[in-house]
Amino acid sequence: MEEEHWEDEEVTMASGWNVNNPVFANFLLYAGVLAIKMIAMGTITAYYRIKKSVFANPEDAEILKKEPKFNDPDVERVRRAHQNDCENLPIFWILGLLFVHTDPSPTVAMYLYRIYCITRISHSVLYLRGSKLRPIPFIVGVAINIYMGISVVMYGFSLNRH
Repeated sequence: MEEEHWEDEEVTMASGWNVNNPVFANFLLYAGVLAIKMIAMGTITAYYRIKKSVFANPEDAEILKKEPKFNDPDVERVRRAHQNDCENLPIFWILGLLFVHTDPSPTVAMYLYRIYCITRISHSVLYLRGSKLRPIPFIVGVAINIYMGISVVMYGFSLNRH
């Protein structure tokens, strides 16, 4: 079997974006799981708002003919967990996709993506439960993003950028 030699050909932006590339295939899987998780957090937030009659806007309360209430500790906890996803998952999606182009070991990439996914799910569960262990998965996830970010930048420096 002939090896691919990237140096001998022009690398295009879509070169790694092939489902036959195990790094890209794993990225698709775990990025998709995290997108569904993020949607679920928004749905959970809406559920708690309706259940507790806590609304972000007066017009939302009017629809259900309720007196507007704007602050509830349970709703705020769920909302903050969802907000945390909104702040952290896009960073993973960008770095994870760029990381595909660094030609990483498929095994290393799979574990980075898998562990990140597990940390984000764990973080949300621990956040909703009010656990003091919540910072652990958060820090592990940030460390993975930093690793991928440094890998992407170092790869960028190694390219011939005329």
